[in-house]
Amino acid sequence: MTTQRSASIRSYWRDSRADRYCRALHPVGIFFALVFYALSMTPSLLPRAWYLQAVATGISVAIGYGVGCLIAWVVRLCGVSPDWPEQWRRRGWWALAAAAVVVIPLFLILGSWWQQIVRTLVGVEDPGRPLYIAVLVLSLVVAVAVLALGRLLRRATRALTRWGKQYVPRPVARIASVIVVALLVVFAVNGALIRGIVAVAEKSASAADRGTDEGVEQPSAVQLSGSDASNEPWDSLGQQGRRFVASGATLDEISTFTGRPAVQPIRAYAGVESAETIEGVADRVVAELERTDAFSRAVLAVATTTGTGWVNESVARPLEYLYDGNSAIASMQYSFLPSPMAFLADRQTPQDAGRALFEAIYAVWSELPQDSRPKLVLFGESLGAYGGQDAFSGAQDMIARIDGALWVGNPNFTPQWARITGGRDAGSREILPVIDGGEHVRFAGSSGDLDIGGPWEEPRIVYWQHASDPIVWWSPDLILGRPDWLNEPRGTDVDPGVQWFPFVTFWQLTFDQVFSTDVDDGHGHSYGADAVRMWADILDPPGWSDADVERLYEKMAG
Repeated sequence: MTTQRSASIRSYWRDSRADRYCRALHPVGIFFALVFYALSMTPSLLPRAWYLQAVATGISVAIGYGVGCLIAWVVRLCGVSPDWPEQWRRRGWWALAAAAVVVIPLFLILGSWWQQIVRTLVGVEDPGRPLYIAVLVLSLVVAVAVLALGRLLRRATRALTRWGKQYVPRPVARIASVIVVALLVVFAVNGALIRGIVAVAEKSASAADRGTDEGVEQPSAVQLSGSDASNEPWDSLGQQGRRFVASGATLDEISTFTGRPAVQPIRAYAGVESAETIEGVADRVVAELERTDAFSRAVLAVATTTGTGWVNESVARPLEYLYDGNSAIASMQYSFLPSPMAFLADRQTPQDAGRALFEAIYAVWSELPQDSRPKLVLFGESLGAYGGQDAFSGAQDMIARIDGALWVGNPNFTPQWARITGGRDAGSREILPVIDGGEHVRFAGSSGDLDIGGPWEEPRIVYWQHASDPIVWWSPDLILGRPDWLNEPRGTDVDPGVQWFPFVTFWQLTFDQVFSTDVDDGHGHSYGADAVRMWADILDPPGWSDADVERLYEKMAG
């Protein structure tokens, strides 16, 4: 009875859908899937949550399987199609099974160990390793789902080919069907899917924009937008705008720290709904600057925001202290969307906003007498750095028109950053390029990197980027191309074991971005108190010794 039951189970398995699915798998594809599985566990720039690791691994496994099948297809196309004896086939499958038994648990263990090394480098607490068992389960689900989608697309292509060959030669029908299916996929992803996601995100973000963070209150100082004296109503500034104008340093805070007389810093801001056009919003910011007499201050900073209108306080506040409050910061909101959604939906608006705000302010500033106008500086972080630089045609244009800039965590797709980095001096690294010997433009992972020897002429432009920041280093080029920064010595907070692998590295850095700010300052996309030293080096404010700068740094870091 037992023998019959076992035979019945084996017969059921042979006839089951799972068995048919497994029999359809190609051994070369499985081999490459195992290789890509192992590579996906290797370290990258930042530690990954277990579920992000699982998704990255699942996608990598599916891609590896596809690469293996493609190689086997090309070999067959070249006329090489060996007819292996059945015994050899069985041995091959047993060898694959044995490799899987060794490779899968081994790289689960190695992966958890590598992740712990990366966590230590960037100051992230270890959540424990048992969840790596879940990585295996979820990655298998993701891989099967991706393979199923691939097979569905292949069936669609074959169906179109069968239909098309009635009217045109088979090769033409096959090529045409591949093109049609590819276009439909692109349309579905870039059109319906992304637009749907963005529409939902924009609706949610618009509702959230009307809220005010706990502890944020309407300012009373006339020098701040949103006050009763301002032309910009408090409710019109947006959630991040309200936070920005309410979070600046006060006259008393500055004076208490420096021991010198201070004035109330100016913060001018306008929300995206304050005018019908981006240019209109920029004009309202200029009106706020004129209302508060900002053009008579010692320094005027133009800050391009991220998608929601956010400005990094760690970069903004030091300016107010370094100039005893004799400063003005101008900024504006241009979207409701968080930066990732803005990146997917609209890369043009951040550039339009950065250009519109700077040009509107520059038109007034440039008409002032040179000996009585404020220093004009710019800053922006992430999407703000991307948008803010679009006001200039190149580095020389920047140098000619402003008195300094601090561009923080530039996305890899920033045209200005890419051109300057690509034109670096021979022998300098991509993570710390040297531009024209550091005459005006310098790159730094920390303030200590700014001292490269040789004179640093004014105006001074700084690109602040961490070696472990995936926002800076992620690019579609990673799919098939090894970047220079992975051919060079790694940064101090990057595991030396980080390597480039086709397809795999792209997905690793894609998911590294999700929690790129959830690390200690000085790592990933988390830029903090070191901005004090950066600004001090860029502007050399009067009356500040190195000891004073360090004291302010300690205050901001605390």
